[in-house]
Amino acid sequence: MEANRIRELKIPLLQAPVDGAFRTVTFQLSDIKCASCVNSVESVVRNLNGVKSIDVSPLDGRAAIKFVPKFVTAKQIKESIEESGFGVKELHEQDIAVCRVRIKGMACTSCSESVVNALQMVEGVKKAIVGLALEEAKVHFDPNLINADKIIEAIEDAGFGADLISSGNDANKVLLKLEGVDSAEDVNAVMSSLELAVGVNHVEMDLLEHKVTGSYDPDITGPRYLIHCVLDASCGSKKYEATLYSPSGQRERDKVNEIRMYRDQFLFSCLFSVPVFVFAMVLPMLPPYGNWLNYKIHNTLTLGLFLRWILSTPVQFIVGKRFYVGSYHALKRKSANMDVLVALGKYLEIVAKGKTSDALGKLTQLVPDKAYLVAIDTDGNIMTETEIDTQLIQKNDIIKIVYGSKIPVDSIVIKGQSYANESMITGEARPVDKSPGDKVISGTINENGCLLVKATHVGSDTALSQIVQLVEAAQLAKAPVQQLADHISRVFVPIVVVAALITWLGWFIPGEAGIYPKHWIPKAMDAFELALQFAISVLVVACPCALGLATPTAVMVASGMGASQGVLIKGGDALEKAHKVKIVVFDKTGTLTIGKPEVVSAVLFSEFSMEELCDMTIYVEASSEHPIAKAVVAHAKRLRQKFGSCIEEVPDVDDFEVHMGAGVSGKVGDRTVVVGNKRLMHACNVPICSEVEKYISENEILARTCILVSIDGKIAGAFSVTDPVKPEAKRVISFLHSMGISSIIVTGDNCATATAIANEVGIDEVFAETDPVGKADKVKDLQMKGMTVAMVGDGINDSPALVAADVGMAIGAGTDIAIEAADIVLVKSSFEDVITAIDLSRKTMSRIRLNYIWALGYNILGLPIAAGVLYPIAGIRLPPWLAGACMAASSLSVVSSSLLLQFYKKPLHIESS
Repeated sequence: MEANRIRELKIPLLQAPVDGAFRTVTFQLSDIKCASCVNSVESVVRNLNGVKSIDVSPLDGRAAIKFVPKFVTAKQIKESIEESGFGVKELHEQDIAVCRVRIKGMACTSCSESVVNALQMVEGVKKAIVGLALEEAKVHFDPNLINADKIIEAIEDAGFGADLISSGNDANKVLLKLEGVDSAEDVNAVMSSLELAVGVNHVEMDLLEHKVTGSYDPDITGPRYLIHCVLDASCGSKKYEATLYSPSGQRERDKVNEIRMYRDQFLFSCLFSVPVFVFAMVLPMLPPYGNWLNYKIHNTLTLGLFLRWILSTPVQFIVGKRFYVGSYHALKRKSANMDVLVALGKYLEIVAKGKTSDALGKLTQLVPDKAYLVAIDTDGNIMTETEIDTQLIQKNDIIKIVYGSKIPVDSIVIKGQSYANESMITGEARPVDKSPGDKVISGTINENGCLLVKATHVGSDTALSQIVQLVEAAQLAKAPVQQLADHISRVFVPIVVVAALITWLGWFIPGEAGIYPKHWIPKAMDAFELALQFAISVLVVACPCALGLATPTAVMVASGMGASQGVLIKGGDALEKAHKVKIVVFDKTGTLTIGKPEVVSAVLFSEFSMEELCDMTIYVEASSEHPIAKAVVAHAKRLRQKFGSCIEEVPDVDDFEVHMGAGVSGKVGDRTVVVGNKRLMHACNVPICSEVEKYISENEILARTCILVSIDGKIAGAFSVTDPVKPEAKRVISFLHSMGISSIIVTGDNCATATAIANEVGIDEVFAETDPVGKADKVKDLQMKGMTVAMVGDGINDSPALVAADVGMAIGAGTDIAIEAADIVLVKSSFEDVITAIDLSRKTMSRIRLNYIWALGYNILGLPIAAGVLYPIAGIRLPPWLAGACMAASSLSVVSSSLLLQFYKKPLHIESS
């Protein structure tokens, strides 16, 4: 068997291609009632030549089918499904592409609103999301009307810099830097070699930059093979070379360059501003050293004024150029932003903002730069070993992982035994045992021996990449609380301009009219200049920049911290709603319990033999995917071996049907078999005698589930199944109660078993024998009572309730459908992370409120002082340069406040046994 396994790994990566490109069609199927219907459709479609894959949702009846048009058409697939007895409607979904763009020059929410407005005015753009703290935009657009270049052009026309990060179809693209390509003949040679390569879908050449972009099918080929294709295009003395060009780390490089730019601008401005300060503030107070500054050049123009003008001009029009440019674009859009109000460097703030994405940066740095690619013989011995770039790893490659090194891609162990430190991904500190057949995760560390692993997911398909994408999406999405800041910022700038104008008039007119004493006006000033300084101070101190950073910086830090501790939050909306949760609805199997059911007993209730009971159970339950069904089948097979020979072949089961939350039924030959709970027996009109009732009651008191088996309308026997409660469940429920959060159980299991589990963990309210739709209805009932509801589940049958809940939490070890439906994913399946998610949300919302206090506090206190309220009373005046410092301090305080979330600790940490 081991030899066969090694032989399987030696299958050539580049197999014969299936001619023609793949196409995907989506159908809406009617009459899909259960998993049996899904199996019927999938089996019919998979038998068609040219169909690569089919996925059917049992919840909404949607079917996504990938096929080769050369061998089969969408019409033929549709007819085949209709012939099997199901209605079919083709869904013509609009072709929507997605791109991510890095934006430069945004300073406040007015800037981000300007970018959104500019993008939404472009024909073909369907949706635009701009993240101020992340400095990115995610744009959904119709590729038939517009492309990424036009989107970048629209952003630049709005007055901001823009660089394309990725487009929606970048998942399986490679960018290569070429050498030796100098003429049209060279281009044709390289393009032909790549376009004819197996598994390559599309090739684009940028001759000016000497780069080529190729998209490919990762199941057939990869970037390393494309590099070989370029080398193979060499002819005679003409040699071509290609190397991987990676724009990764561009955000970090841009951030460093931005910090350096602000530092240089600060030093440059100091070079001119310090002499101006000396000439204007120091020397005039040190006679006779400053007397020469009063020398008149022309009329009232003194040498001191002339020098200050000369020195201030570079600061105003070189360092401050971007603000004038920003003002022009803002006014052209008939809007106003910070650039209209003030020109001030933001060096300290930019440095602090860069730290808000530290957690995300640490995740991306987990992957090693290099890996050891090996070739093995039929016995699994290493024949060759080559060090390659991690980004060149392709599916099915064999990688050698030495002691202490990081695992480059998601893989499966084929040889060796070790322990992997997965704490950086799952938050679990204890090393996990790894042996042949076990999965290993990209970015985790091999802490013991040497392993040979087979790559299963590469590039953007790895678990680490998915986590990074999820966190980035969460940081890009706006939390509802951000709407308050957006609304305030939208009206704040015009209000401040009006306030500044009123301030100027309020000081200028009384000054000219002699209403206030002349000695209030400083020497070398008149009433006009004094009024103007007050007005400028109002404009400067009232900048809403800090207000726009209050929410996104906190969400960015919190989502990064959550990801580092095994809690993936899918957006600001989920992060905000979680702090309001007052009741948590728990599924039982796999959530409160371990999720690995075991049969503890089997009994007979009629004239049927144990062999017959086991056979009929195995035949019908073999098609079910439920954990309890698998446990019953495994136990029945062991009993079958004990009482006789094992079953070699399972016969076909006719009329097989899955009764969601109850069991299964079908016909084996001419016999009708029903396997499930008591509710299913009643539904199928199977009588239950007192002996069976007694057996059920005795087991339910012990928190066991009874699976009854009916053959031809009679109870033939039963299996008693137990699923142990998670050891930490009781402590977690108790901690939730201490947080003021109540808990209930909603399960498809029987009432007695569910109640026994509830009593064991400390939950008072139970809703048993509930189907998936009933679970969602129960969630809605609680919401109708004004409660914010969280649902925690792990299975397909939980997905309707996860979607219906205000906050859906999926156990990481659960099904893909449940994880897709959830708002929060508990990666390491630790039950205490339910508390972590809610507590992190509470801490984040508290931090956001504090940020608003900091942001608004500066404006509320600073505006009156800047307007001169204290000047007549105490002689305190806030000059424009000091107002600028206060404005920068407000932004810095908000970002620093958000950074304190980096010190977040779990409120409850239970060591796994």
